[in-house]
Amino acid sequence: MDFEISEKMSVILDMVNHFIDEEVIPLEGPMLHDDQVALAEGVAHAQRRVREMGLWSPNHPVEWGGQGLTMLEHGLLSEALGRTPLGHYVFNAQAPDAGNVEILHLFANAEQRERFLRPLVEGKVRSCFSMTEPEQPGSNPVLMDTVAVKDGDDYVITGQKWFTTGADGADFAIVMAVTNPEAPPHQRASMILVPTDTPGFELVRNINVMGHAGSGIFSHGEVMYHGCRVPQANLLGPEGHGFAIAQERLGPGRIHHCMRWLGIASRALELLMARANSRVITETGEKLADRQIIQHWVADLSTEIRGARLLTLHAAWMIDKVGAKAAKNEISSIKFSVANTMLKAVDLAMQVHGGLGVTDDTVLAWWYRHERGARIYDGADEVHRTTLGRTLLRQAAR
Repeated sequence: MDFEISEKMSVILDMVNHFIDEEVIPLEGPMLHDDQVALAEGVAHAQRRVREMGLWSPNHPVEWGGQGLTMLEHGLLSEALGRTPLGHYVFNAQAPDAGNVEILHLFANAEQRERFLRPLVEGKVRSCFSMTEPEQPGSNPVLMDTVAVKDGDDYVITGQKWFTTGADGADFAIVMAVTNPEAPPHQRASMILVPTDTPGFELVRNINVMGHAGSGIFSHGEVMYHGCRVPQANLLGPEGHGFAIAQERLGPGRIHHCMRWLGIASRALELLMARANSRVITETGEKLADRQIIQHWVADLSTEIRGARLLTLHAAWMIDKVGAKAAKNEISSIKFSVANTMLKAVDLAMQVHGGLGVTDDTVLAWWYRHERGARIYDGADEVHRTTLGRTLLRQAAR
């Protein structure tokens, strides 16, 4: 294993970290206090600066205007951008667009790439990924009620989706629907490109998550497909390959999530230590940082974050070397372990901040609300633990 990065990548990370500190983290104030005008102006300015620096769409293919980073390099960048909720958006590397770019690059035909991929990489449009359904377990995409029935040269899509992240304001959706109901379970569904202005596409609502509905990229939409008709030419990849494409998307996507979570954990630890070093708690001037329990929290959390980072970088290195399928054990391992490390970091930082920690005067409460789902989406902790444990026991038996 060699996690050494190139001199160019080292310079990029330095630039990005400085830019995040100086120009993006200050935008959290308008975001947290819902000053949409100031936030839009600040984000637009930051995005122009990113383009000027030549760092726009860093994880996207070079031939489409991106930087063409490896999985390991993208992971390191995702960690830097993850230190603020706005980081990935400012660099055009946000979910679900990043994952959609990957599968469009791999499976779209030439016409689809020009129509859907190019404007996505250029930042002219946004997209969403419509797979999870309210009446089916999101951790098992084989089970699906949404159907796409052939009618002439079209597909007619009928069904209900939810947690379609970023549907609010998206220009198109990649929809997973059953096209071959009589086929074996893993070959029943397909992925279809659906412009959101297609008749029959309805964004019902942005789902309230812990009291906040969110908007734009921070929203999770409930979407109804009422006999939504699109040409069969909008099929992404071969028919019946929806499950396989989903796995291609979700495996690397978990690296993106984990490195972003590590960015959150690192920032939470920074905020925890800053608060501990500044908060005076006795008339003699003793600070929180002088208390042994705080010192133990910092020591344990710092160690846990470093360990989670190495696990994630190793998984990214494995994907680069042998592919996501061969690295499935490593991917399952980081999905549940890093999510818990991140949530522990946020929780401890809130605890050290006291009453301030539960307000929106810091970013911690925002993360507490928005990132609790990390232990659920892309496969619940229990699913990944069960899968990994069963696999390891079977390997040992052989």
